[in-house]
Amino acid sequence: MNIVSLQTFIAIVETGSLVRASQRMNVTQSTVTARLKTLEDEIGQVLLNRAKSGTTLTPAGTKLLGYARIMAGLWRQAKFETALPAGLDAVCTFGCDRELWHGPGRRFFYDILSDHPEIAVAVRQGSALDLENWLIEGSVDVILTYEAVARGNQSVHELPAERLVLYSDRPDTPLIGDPDYIFVDHGADYRRMHAETYHDAGVARISFDSSWWALQFILDNRGSAYLPEALADRFVRTRRLFPVANAPVYTRKKCLVVNDAAAQNWRWFQNQVDHLKDESRSLPD
Repeated sequence: MNIVSLQTFIAIVETGSLVRASQRMNVTQSTVTARLKTLEDEIGQVLLNRAKSGTTLTPAGTKLLGYARIMAGLWRQAKFETALPAGLDAVCTFGCDRELWHGPGRRFFYDILSDHPEIAVAVRQGSALDLENWLIEGSVDVILTYEAVARGNQSVHELPAERLVLYSDRPDTPLIGDPDYIFVDHGADYRRMHAETYHDAGVARISFDSSWWALQFILDNRGSAYLPEALADRFVRTRRLFPVANAPVYTRKKCLVVNDAAAQNWRWFQNQVDHLKDESRSLPD
């Protein structure tokens, strides 16, 4: 089975059409069509329904997709590891939720770089669903995410909960009634707790689904918002942000999930987990 045909099949599924898949892969549409036909002939099944509006998976295509992603992921990892230059013995592909990079994600990354010069590190950012799928398909070895459930050959390492604190660019910001309050969506549990606490506060004019974007807006303009403590810390130390007095603090679980097969020879891994649990360790600004 040709790995390029599998990669083309995945590209068609992810983009929704043969035209967009050809643009992503920088080949002609006829090449994409030929690769798909080759794969379907080899499998002996029609994998995609074609229509003017785009493509959809057939039942056979749905079954193949998971295996295709796993095989493509393993191939990507194999090329990466076999191409390592002299002095590098292994590779760790790390997937990180974009909200967790500022703090535990950077700490994990920097710890490997400083403590293990023989290891190459590849980092990918993604949503919780992206990270879960990447770990299943084998395109990443370990992920840093919010609440997760171990699947098959995976292990979950619980980390100290993330603290969400109300910060403002002004030291005298009121707890209730700040017209510059910005709502940051930290997930379903947070939305429920926030609604219970501030049930009579009205709807914020501005909202973000990214803590980093909300922080940048506050620093560029003004405002207050609930932000991860690890993200806001250096701006508190430089007095560009101030915790709002008497504001409730929320917490959000986070964890490191690792593919056991990938980590079976990682004697260093447990030490890195312990480092993440030790939140007193400093991180470069």
